[in-house]
Amino acid sequence: MSELIKPGTDNKTPGKYTEVGPQGGKINKPRVVNIGTGDRLPPTQKPGHKWVKK
Repeated sequence: MSELIKPGTDNKTPGKYTEVGPQGGKINKPRVVNIGTGDRLPPTQKPGHKWVKK
């Protein structure tokens, strides 16, 4: 399983990140973001959700 990353975390590897539930489960209509070097992960749709790198 991929590392669960909290919203607002910065200095992660550039690439695509997908929103998941609090324990890494799939959610309906997840956000997918593409961050660059030094970017911070954005907020999720609901408190407690996390990000995983795809």
